[in-house]
Amino acid sequence: MPNVLNKPQKGSLLVAEPFLGDTNFDRTVVLLTEHNEEGSVGFVINKPLELTLDEVVIGFPSFESRIYHGGPVQQDSLFFLHNKGNLIPGGELIKDDLYWGGDLEPLKEMIKLGLIDQENIRFFLGYSGWGGGQLDLEIDEKSWLVLEHETIDMFKDTPSEMWKNIMMGVGGSYPLWANSPMDPNLN
Repeated sequence: MPNVLNKPQKGSLLVAEPFLGDTNFDRTVVLLTEHNEEGSVGFVINKPLELTLDEVVIGFPSFESRIYHGGPVQQDSLFFLHNKGNLIPGGELIKDDLYWGGDLEPLKEMIKLGLIDQENIRFFLGYSGWGGGQLDLEIDEKSWLVLEHETIDMFKDTPSEMWKNIMMGVGGSYPLWANSPMDPNLN
């Protein structure tokens, strides 16, 4: 059973409640990369786009990596999360061996040399953001469950199954909603 947290923190997961009611976040799992009194930043980790890195970034080494919808903010900007630590200088430690961003030139070189594969990095168009206190209010309104990031392995778990698997693991009435259609009227 996943460990449900009382408060969000850098490195925790936000899991959309079954009836969140926001099309940007229906059945999403968001990894928080920043959370403080000024606001919160995170990336939706379970919504791949029908795009690959090669289709979006010109001049980048060939790398068959799917791009994910990170959120509704700055959807024309590319971001990445990785587990390569200081091998990609400039990355910000999120938690344990998970990093946000870093210098692109060393990243490109590592890709050229085959030192990075899809189990090491995930690319995102856009991010999810909340102003100061906004996320805490949404959590109080029961829009999100807050879990430890160890609940899933974002690099290995199947994105399309993440939300459902978390719902099944949380228990209570959540397993019922895990198998329901997005639109209950279609049931």
